[in-house]
Amino acid sequence: MSLTVTALWRHPIKAHGREALQRTALEAGKCMPWDRHWAVTHEATKAGGSEWARCINFSRGASAPRLMALTTHLDEATGVVTLSHPDLPDLSFNPDTEADRFVNWVRPIMPENRRQSTGILKVPGVGLTDSSWPSLSLVNLASNAALENVHGSALSMNRWRGNIHFDGAAAWEEFELVGRKLRIGTVEFEVRERIERCSATTVDPANGQADFDTLKALRDNWGHTDFGVKIFVTKSGDIAVGDTIEVL
Repeated sequence: MSLTVTALWRHPIKAHGREALQRTALEAGKCMPWDRHWAVTHEATKAGGSEWARCINFSRGASAPRLMALTTHLDEATGVVTLSHPDLPDLSFNPDTEADRFVNWVRPIMPENRRQSTGILKVPGVGLTDSSWPSLSLVNLASNAALENVHGSALSMNRWRGNIHFDGAAAWEEFELVGRKLRIGTVEFEVRERIERCSATTVDPANGQADFDTLKALRDNWGHTDFGVKIFVTKSGDIAVGDTIEVL
């Protein structure tokens, strides 16, 4: 395999937008900086902000599909996040001090029959990813292309909400990396597990509308509902778009 990083993405507010990066520094034992730094609480949230909590505690695309169309820009110096959505005016706010502004802003795209968003939570030093350990996600363009063949038209990679996109492997070849070690740029990783997907992936991230039952397509054609793998940083360094992925 000759593998290349094609895109880097972070998601400052869990399930509420994505932001493209050209490069980033990674630290051993930690998530991508600012990735899932905040999460949005809802009416039944039991998380207290002192430790990692399961995704069921937060508003997300599986229960509010229109959230999938959000994009984000984070000003790291000020902590101000700008959210954009095709059906709303842009909102620039500080999640630590202006959560009420966000809750009012996002209400029109939240389903009326689902739990409504109530605030924004963070756990200092902890990325609120879908795993209890500090993970990044690695997703394969060829696996997405295999689903495109089933669908019969293009599917945005953004529906998978991955941190690192790569090219150069066959479809599903990323699963063979589980248990292996990787070097990307000057960073080293271990590949820990496959990612089981939820219904958020059935939504087109361009408009927030469900357009393709990815889970059924995965089950019917490959016997699973997995896409991508979770990786753990074992050696600090820098990665960038265009870097080669070396299997150690």
